[in-house]
Amino acid sequence: MTPLERLLLSKIFQFERIGDGRFFFAEENPAMVINVDRKQLEQAIQASPDPANAAHSAVREELAGAIDGGKDIDLDFTNTSYLDLSGSSWEFFLQDIVRRSKTLTYISVVTSFTCSKMRPDSFGGMAVLITRDAIVGKSTGDILEDFLAEAGLDDERPGTETVDPVDAAARSE
Repeated sequence: MTPLERLLLSKIFQFERIGDGRFFFAEENPAMVINVDRKQLEQAIQASPDPANAAHSAVREELAGAIDGGKDIDLDFTNTSYLDLSGSSWEFFLQDIVRRSKTLTYISVVTSFTCSKMRPDSFGGMAVLITRDAIVGKSTGDILEDFLAEAGLDDERPGTETVDPVDAAARSE
């Protein structure tokens, strides 16, 4: 992990040190707007030699339009999401780490969707697999759809009745 990636990821997530590594997590959500000490950011950029990686690209893009608070600078990553594969969100920072690693072959991310009131579309989770070549993810809804398809039940919906055409023809005679 480059100093720039470490700085950004430690602002986007909370983390715990585990041996020589770090376990990144978010109690609520990853921070999409982070406040960074300008001097610390400049030092991290200089200490991170690969200007083609996602962290460098994201910081360059954000610095161009960042709100200058003097000593501190706000970096806004709200224009990125799982659906916007622009290469400037934290998933791509992690992918660059996997690409360079001699020991990591993947990073897995598990998320949960919760809300203060149970709603049919606001609960569940997601799993994301980040490898050198791909970032793929599925929500629990996607996984359930896969299970239904595997069980041959993908045409059935709750509240609908399946009619056997042979039985229907026999009843009409």
